[in-house]
Amino acid sequence: MRSLAPGIKLITSFSRDSWYRFFILILTFVFYTTYHLSRKPISIVKSQLHRNCSNVIHPADLNITDNDTWCDWAPFDKNNYQNLFGVLDNCFLVAYAIGMFFSGMFGERLPLRYYLSSGMILSGLFTVLFGLGFYWQIHSLWYYCLVQALNGLVQTTGWPAVVACVGNWFGKGKRGFIMGIWNSHTSVGNILGSLIAGVYVSSSWGLSFIVPGIIIASAGVICFLFLVESKSHMLDIWGICLFVHESVEQEPLLRNSSSNEEIFSTNTSTAVEPEEDHTEAISFCGALRIPGVVEFSLCLLFAKLVSYTFLYWLPLYIANVAHFDPKEAGDLSTLFDVGGIVGGILAGLISDYSGGRATTCCAMLIIAAPMVSPTVFLSWWVFSFFNGLPTTIGMLLWCGALVNGPYALITTAVSADLGTHECLRGNSRALSTVTAIIDGTGSIGAAIGPLLAGLISPTGWNNVFYMLIAADVLACLRMVRIHYKAERVNISNSLLFFACMVKYVGSLIK
Repeated sequence: MRSLAPGIKLITSFSRDSWYRFFILILTFVFYTTYHLSRKPISIVKSQLHRNCSNVIHPADLNITDNDTWCDWAPFDKNNYQNLFGVLDNCFLVAYAIGMFFSGMFGERLPLRYYLSSGMILSGLFTVLFGLGFYWQIHSLWYYCLVQALNGLVQTTGWPAVVACVGNWFGKGKRGFIMGIWNSHTSVGNILGSLIAGVYVSSSWGLSFIVPGIIIASAGVICFLFLVESKSHMLDIWGICLFVHESVEQEPLLRNSSSNEEIFSTNTSTAVEPEEDHTEAISFCGALRIPGVVEFSLCLLFAKLVSYTFLYWLPLYIANVAHFDPKEAGDLSTLFDVGGIVGGILAGLISDYSGGRATTCCAMLIIAAPMVSPTVFLSWWVFSFFNGLPTTIGMLLWCGALVNGPYALITTAVSADLGTHECLRGNSRALSTVTAIIDGTGSIGAAIGPLLAGLISPTGWNNVFYMLIAADVLACLRMVRIHYKAERVNISNSLLFFACMVKYVGSLIK
């Protein structure tokens, strides 16, 4: 007998359940990639909304000759443009942070497929409306702030829903590694958003928003058509299919035999009877009482502050310091997100191997703090000026891995672990609420970081990096108690740990 082709052997070696899990993993990966893809354009377009007009070729048909800001887009053509950018970022992030605390409770009580697909379609709508401001010649700050705030609210539908779906399909065994790979959708979305926005930013920046808006709305339609929320729902679907299949096959026999009718009734009840979930959705206060939720939430607050400051301000920083044009600065900033992919996977793999989520976060935050110091960060830029592009690439990859690693671990594996904590006694309906609390608290930091960067950057970029160092240190301190409680380390070892940390940070800053 001829052997099967290797590809067919590989396909048939996986169970049906494994294929379903893989399918859900891919779907949710694509869905949340589009969420971040639609958030990224604003950071790319900033350098186009306010430029150095002396370096821009003056159109022959433009009669403005004595205006230094003729190439800028009002109202961002004034000297306070950095503050206005900070306000614009904050409108999205504050609305996102507030909405996230309610989003998880809605996600526990509504069908995730409807909730997620409607959120993606509405997010696409508001992203497109921002871009239409270019074609409609809208120069009102209130319009852009309103659209950003509404977009922030509807984007809260994404994270609790996709984490709940993945948590429903995957156990705790290799959750850190699986979710570390899966969480790369954040960086992939940022990269694609930067590249798509960069294509149109110099010619027609409105398309930098319209194209991502259409993409996420299209993904919402796909979500409505194909998403299966949990394994139990898939079993219900197969039960219905089995019922229909057996009905067609046994109908002729049922007409002639009463015994067959009894068999058919037995098979049908076995196939289609769903396993009911009698547990109630957890309350907000009940979720806060789960051990570790408060600590990891506060840690994510400071970690996300650092990550989102880089997300919204790194392209502008590169353009100002390295004097790149908007497209080059946007393309170069994607290396930070590539490093974030590697950092998220490594954080998940290490935490699975060591069994310590908090320990992994502590270690990466300790190393990350001095890496974002102005002494190290700016000296790297000076060093790369003399040694070429490879040094810049290495710097951005390294910083992206260290900054985004803890952030990725907490928002995925840690959230899923706490949402299925043993103290819940099998209540699987807490996952979305716990995820929303952790990410909602982190989103407060995400709102504060870019706002502070907008307020501090006019005083010098060094002060922005000092703020990032302080946030990294505070994030690390929130993990210390869980680290030592989990690892059962005594006080003397704790003091030794802090002494080594201070010595390491001091040596790198020097």
